[in-house]
Amino acid sequence: DLAAWQHEASFRLEAYLLLVLLPMAFYLGRHALERAILAAVVLLVPTMELMNGALEAIVDKTTPEHHILAGRAKDMGSAAVSGCMLIVVVIWGAVALERFCT
Repeated sequence: DLAAWQHEASFRLEAYLLLVLLPMAFYLGRHALERAILAAVVLLVPTMELMNGALEAIVDKTTPEHHILAGRAKDMGSAAVSGCMLIVVVIWGAVALERFCT
C-alpha cells in the first residue's frame, strides 16, 4: 500500500525483508507445504503491520490527546506485529534446524 510505504518505516523494512526471505523460503523448504508455510508466515508480518498502522491512524484520528485506552490499543497492535515476528522466527528456525542439523 502506498500510504503504508510513505508513512510507516517499519512497513518498508518488513517489505525489504520480504524480498529477501520469500525467495529463501523456496530454497529452504524441502516440499511444497513447507515452502508455503515459510512464505505464508513471512507474508503475515507486513499484513499485520498494515492492520497495526490502520489501528494507529484510527486511534490518532479519534483521540488526538493521550488516553489510556488509546495507548493500550496501540500497544496491543504493536504486540500483534511482534507476535507475528516471533512466529516467523520459530517456524523458520524449526525448518532450518531440520534442514541443516539432520
